[in-house]
Amino acid sequence: MRLSRSFKIFSTFWRFGLDDFLRGHSRLGFVHTLLSWVPLPRDTSAPLPARTREALESLGPIFVKFGQVLSTRRDLLPPDYADELARLQDKVPPFDGAEARAVIERSFGCPVEDVYVDFQDEPVASASVAQVHKAWLRGRDGERGREVAVKVLRPGILPVIEQDLALMRTLASWVERFFADGKRLRPREVVAEFDKYLHDELDMMHEAANANQLRRNFVGSDMLIVPEVFYDHTRRDVLTLEWMHGTPISQIERLRADGVDLKKLSRFGVEIFFTQVFRHGFFHADMHPGNIFVAADGRYIALDFGIVGSLTDVDKHYLAVNFLAFFNRDYRRVATAHIESGWVPADTRAEELEAAVRTVCEPIFEKPLSEISFGMVLLRLFETSRRFNVEIQPQLVLLQKTLLNIEGLGRQLDPHLDLWDTAKPFLVKWMNEQVGWRGFVRSLKHEAPQWAATLPQLPRKFNELVSANRTELVVEGYMHLMREQKRQNFWLALIAILLAVLLISGWLHG
Repeated sequence: MRLSRSFKIFSTFWRFGLDDFLRGHSRLGFVHTLLSWVPLPRDTSAPLPARTREALESLGPIFVKFGQVLSTRRDLLPPDYADELARLQDKVPPFDGAEARAVIERSFGCPVEDVYVDFQDEPVASASVAQVHKAWLRGRDGERGREVAVKVLRPGILPVIEQDLALMRTLASWVERFFADGKRLRPREVVAEFDKYLHDELDMMHEAANANQLRRNFVGSDMLIVPEVFYDHTRRDVLTLEWMHGTPISQIERLRADGVDLKKLSRFGVEIFFTQVFRHGFFHADMHPGNIFVAADGRYIALDFGIVGSLTDVDKHYLAVNFLAFFNRDYRRVATAHIESGWVPADTRAEELEAAVRTVCEPIFEKPLSEISFGMVLLRLFETSRRFNVEIQPQLVLLQKTLLNIEGLGRQLDPHLDLWDTAKPFLVKWMNEQVGWRGFVRSLKHEAPQWAATLPQLPRKFNELVSANRTELVVEGYMHLMREQKRQNFWLALIAILLAVLLISGWLHG
């Protein structure tokens, strides 16, 4: 099987003339020369980036999905290749409804009719990894219960994925070994990243957990609706979600006819994005129009939770500093933040990086969204990053992709939306909460349980050090314990003062 797949890849490589990548290569140029004599038909009339996209499409859904992921890595790819790969579409024919029923019955160990009422064999959506069917849950008396969307994993997909990933790893090793830019492009790291995303999508329980977390984050929101997960009806191969009634975000004229406020909707999109990123550190990372609907009350509906991103507090703080510096045109702060974070070599001259960032960003301010392409801004920044040997952090790749989705969405809904004016107040408020009095109180509340657990252990830990009869360790441990004791005493005293102030305040106002 793997041999036949390898032959398929080689023949596709030849048919679309991808051996042009080897043209002029110091060590592999002769391969291109030899292949040019192969008496098989092929078409090399289109530019090489376009042929690369067409080759991936012909190799099937896994290579298409890989190309989609690769298109977000503009820090690694030349602009023309990234633009072509961004055009890749997940056009996969649906599999038969009988096969979907078989997957469900194997997962639940019972007939479909015992789980769902009126399960519809005709899918409502189909993609490379799974497809969605409409059904109703079976009530206690066998009547129709809740209306649901049943997402069923494509049968037999795992062996195909493992086979294609193995071949991708081999190709990545060759690129890293034989091409001059191989190590800078980090092909094996890119394939490993893709491997992780793909396997996450293959586990419906993983997607269920993502959906549940996002729903919990936005409970009671007046901007976003996330469907309920029915865990009793979910397995690794089957996901059951609340059925969502709404209008696809791409149907602008229908939304207008329904009286939806598109300007308000566009602002909601920006606020939802920044809320997910900075308040929750957990964001929907596949926000293309096919995954977003609009409810009758004007709220967004999020769908498809296979790909999400997460950020640490350090990531969030670093991003906020950079965004605010951009908003304030403080390019010096942007440059120093990159150097402080280790994203660029320590010997980078801050004034040179500052000048490069200013050149990219200065033209975009005080313009409506219709006059700005954030894709082009990102492209220019990535070109600058290559010049300064900036290492784009893997955890931010999905964030970049999501920001591009937000741009496209905002442009559709309100071409005059000023993203900066909408986002800046949110970020200023968030930073004040983090570094101001509220942030200080939040840190106290977060650390208090750790202090309560650590303090009673100090005498025992000190006794263990003494019993070990190791002078240097004892002295070092003693000094550490004294420092820890002083720190604990300081914070405990501070907490006591705060509690006293609160109690006195409560008593005076009682």
